[in-house]
Amino acid sequence: MVEVVAVKDGTAERQIPSAWRPALRGIVAAFVKGDYLLADSIEDVQAVSQETANHIQSYLRDYGATLNPLPDETWNSSVCIWTGDHWDFLVDLYTREEGASDLVLSGRVTDTNSGFKIAVHMVYVP
Repeated sequence: MVEVVAVKDGTAERQIPSAWRPALRGIVAAFVKGDYLLADSIEDVQAVSQETANHIQSYLRDYGATLNPLPDETWNSSVCIWTGDHWDFLVDLYTREEGASDLVLSGRVTDTNSGFKIAVHMVYVP
């Protein structure tokens, strides 16, 4: 597999960096288990507020399909872009019923002294 690195260039969307992928998989795996607060902490991921957790749970329930763990194919279409002080990302989500769905996980990634930190914003249909 080719290593994808985080690039601080806001002129175009880019693939999700390889270093972020395990944490993003962990976030989606937690949601699959119903852990919308990310109570089982995931390295490099900020805690999710109760309000955000409620919103994600409600949106997934209203969507009416069962969220699946992230397959490798998601990295072919998921993107990030540098905004000047962080990256915004959209990760395409998969469901049991549809495979590739219309749902995305959105958030931001910031640099830290030890690497990066992911903040989850929401799950929605853009």
